[in-house]
Amino acid sequence: MNVSLVMTIIGADRPGLVGRLSAVIAEHDGNWLESRMAHLGGQFAGILRVEIPAANEQPLLKALQSLEPQGLSVSVQRDAITPAPTARNLATVEVIGHDRPGIIREISQVLAQHQVNVEELTSGCESAAMSGETLFRATARVRLPDSSSVDALRQALERIEADLMVDISITPAAGR
Repeated sequence: MNVSLVMTIIGADRPGLVGRLSAVIAEHDGNWLESRMAHLGGQFAGILRVEIPAANEQPLLKALQSLEPQGLSVSVQRDAITPAPTARNLATVEVIGHDRPGIIREISQVLAQHQVNVEELTSGCESAAMSGETLFRATARVRLPDSSSVDALRQALERIEADLMVDISITPAAGR
């Protein structure tokens, strides 16, 4: 029987971190299923999901602890193995505008009010091409409940667009 583990990792960014982590997982017959990793503020941070034989779970956890003296902190949670979700009720929300505090807070409040689950979120700031002002960009993959529609969510997001001084678009996943 296999178990699915979700890990968060963080450490001072340097070459070889992913290689060392993947070697430890492979040494315990682990299968690296999915991950999101990035360099943020001088740190290397990531989340990943692996599947390993249940008998190897404790030895893997011990081996991951041995990475701490090397500057890599790893937190592990057991997860149920679930089938990959379908595209049903998925949508992409994109935000762009002048950077200011509170953009994610305001948008996430609207999403929560509509019982929308944020499945993936990426955001960042960049310099605007012509003016050099700081632009905020975010892209979120969201899952709407069966009782909601993309049009209703779009209308709710449009109500806060002007106050936030951002452009917000929402696009249903293909096949919806």
